[in-house]
This record gives sequence, structure tokens and C-alpha cells, in this order.
Amino acid sequence: MTVDEFRRSLAEAAPPAGLPAPLLALWWDARGDWNRAHEAAQAGEDSDSAWVHAYLHRKEGDLANAGYWYRRAGKVVGKGALEEEWGMIVEGLVT
Repeated sequence: MTVDEFRRSLAEAAPPAGLPAPLLALWWDARGDWNRAHEAAQAGEDSDSAWVHAYLHRKEGDLANAGYWYRRAGKVVGKGALEEEWGMIVEGLVT
């Protein structure tokens, strides 16, 4: 799946079948369902899921929890616009 295909899938009623947990979380986040996004991020045990988990807690405003997940992911704490970070994560996961 390309970044453009992923973005186009956001217009569908349901996420594409077989998305890995981190991308599924970002899909639900883009659709405005933080709870489903968080559930999907928690389902993953890898560093990509931790990265998305960090982003979601940053978006929620829980910066201490976000910091923990950024460390688990081995990523620098996001500081820019949330939309930019979302796009950066998608690009990192799809390519």
C-alpha cells in the first residue's frame, strides 16, 4: 500500500483489510475515533505501535504518557503540528 492509497482509504466506511496495528490506529485516528485508534495501537507490541501510541497520547494532551511511548519507540518527542506528525508516521510505516 502506498501513502496515497492509505489516504484514499480514509474515504471508505471501514479500514482496508489486513492493515497492521499501527496503520489501523492511524486510520481510526484520521476518522476521528481516538478510542479505536488507541485500542489498535495498544494491540501492537512493536516499536511502530509504540510510536503511534505516543502520538495518540500527545494528541490527547497526556504528555508524560506520550514521552514514555516515544522512548519505547526510540523516537524523538514530537513537537510540531499533529497533522504533520501523523503524515510523517504514515510515510515511515508505509514506505
